[in-house]
Amino acid sequence: MDHALHGNPDLELVEDVLQEFFAEAKLRAVRVNGSYLGLWEALERAAAGGKRSRPRLLLLAYRHLGGTDFASAAELAASYELLHSALIIHDDVIDCDFVRRGIPNVSGHYRNRALRAGVPPAAAGHAGVSAGVLAGDLALSSSYRLLSGVEAPADIRRRLGEILDDAVFSSVGGEVLDIEFSRAQEMPPLEDIIKTAHQKTSVYSFEAPLKAGAVLAGAPEPVVEALVSFGRYAGIAYQIADDVLGVFGKESRTGKTSWGDLREGKRTAVLSYAATRPEWRRIAAMVGSPDLTAADAGFVRSVLVSCGAKDYAIALASENAQLAVMHLEHDGVPTALRRSLEAMLFAVVADLGSH
Repeated sequence: MDHALHGNPDLELVEDVLQEFFAEAKLRAVRVNGSYLGLWEALERAAAGGKRSRPRLLLLAYRHLGGTDFASAAELAASYELLHSALIIHDDVIDCDFVRRGIPNVSGHYRNRALRAGVPPAAAGHAGVSAGVLAGDLALSSSYRLLSGVEAPADIRRRLGEILDDAVFSSVGGEVLDIEFSRAQEMPPLEDIIKTAHQKTSVYSFEAPLKAGAVLAGAPEPVVEALVSFGRYAGIAYQIADDVLGVFGKESRTGKTSWGDLREGKRTAVLSYAATRPEWRRIAAMVGSPDLTAADAGFVRSVLVSCGAKDYAIALASENAQLAVMHLEHDGVPTALRRSLEAMLFAVVADLGSH
């Protein structure tokens, strides 16, 4: 997602906001106790080093729509980065994952520390997920705290609060569906998978940052709505692309094993299509099996290619990307903004062709 936004100098302001925020939070925490400081340090590590995709989108909209107060925009952008941190930390807890991008996540750090202290594995795992829940809670509340520091008229601040709240509300709704689908014996229909992608990914990752940046810049309502519509379909395209890469992408790029999603049986557009094909009976028992091996995953991937599921998902991602771009064809959307968003989105879809 950082293709068209690479080198954006506005992101330095976001980094400054985050560094100052964590410095103050750690000073407050150490006055409580040393263990609390350690949790804040773990959260800071979890929030570091990302692509800052949501802040980039927010600042891109803000700058191109005439915004001038970049200190406030950076504060708002940082709040979305902390929201992202909160959601991925909690997502790891839900998925019982202790590693993210090849290194221990918050839960993994605390579990490993407990194991080194001689704590039994089950109790160490509980310590890990407990820390993950608490760190995610801190990140979530901190996103609202940063939002409260944005300098803007009262009506704009109120609306920004509503946008952030809607993002949280929608994401949790999508997560609930995702959990239910993972337990279901039958593969859910494609429309339900798309609905989940919209609620869980599109709203907080695309719609909300673009909308918040546009609202803070004082953009006309038709322009705001055009960006929201773009974000809806862009988020769906991105999630489908991410799911394809989760199965066919290189581990060095995705940061996770190439069979993790298959072992989990993650409900995606790829598998939804495959489940409608006669070839599905050859792999149905493997998908979602905790005993899935790398060799098994290779066989599943070959079937997903031969039955057309991979190509179908790539085409579906491209179709949603095209729908997203159509919504930018509004006179009020600046050409530079439209071109940047188009380049960013199609770079994601084009990347699928290399896998």
